[in-house]
Amino acid sequence: MSTTAAPSTATKRGRPGHDQASVLRTSVEVFNKHGYEAASMGLLAQALGISKSAIYHHVPSKEELLRLALEEALGGLEGVLLLDGARSGAPNERLEFVLRGMVGVLVDRLPFVTLLLRLRGNTEMEREAMNRRRAFDRTITALVTEAQQAGTLRTDIAAGTITRLLFGTINSIVEWYKPGGHLSAKKLADDVLALTFQGLLVSGTA
Repeated sequence: MSTTAAPSTATKRGRPGHDQASVLRTSVEVFNKHGYEAASMGLLAQALGISKSAIYHHVPSKEELLRLALEEALGGLEGVLLLDGARSGAPNERLEFVLRGMVGVLVDRLPFVTLLLRLRGNTEMEREAMNRRRAFDRTITALVTEAQQAGTLRTDIAAGTITRLLFGTINSIVEWYKPGGHLSAKKLADDVLALTFQGLLVSGTA
């Protein structure tokens, strides 16, 4: 059973040749390449091959494009926490499920998560997104703590440190992973868990 939800962006028809989803995908590519603040509507229009006014048939503003993009990333990550595997079972099993789910979201929604991870907090919308990301981090830290208290995760490393190290490894995927290559999302998750998570388990709990 998949640990990630399907992308949630609704397909909204607009000018011929584009819909809201395609406008969003291209815009996120531009945001990631040039930075959100530097990406003008003119630059977006050039990348899309349409006029600036045509973009407004799909979205009311550049800010709305950012909101939709961040919702793709955050909605995917938060959605993992709502799946059965994240809500039932031993703490270490739930933690492993969530970590695998995170890798799946990064692979499925790579450009959107890349944008999320590069936020600087310069706008209210960015700060709200960063707060949601921190809340997600705290949830994982609490799960790490629960696994430590259950005796299945080593306790000589602080829960917060474990979370940061795990996230540091997983988040680095956006910098080098190429979708469509020989490395599948499942194999990538297996490799990440083998390198990071397995070394945290108390002997006999793997």
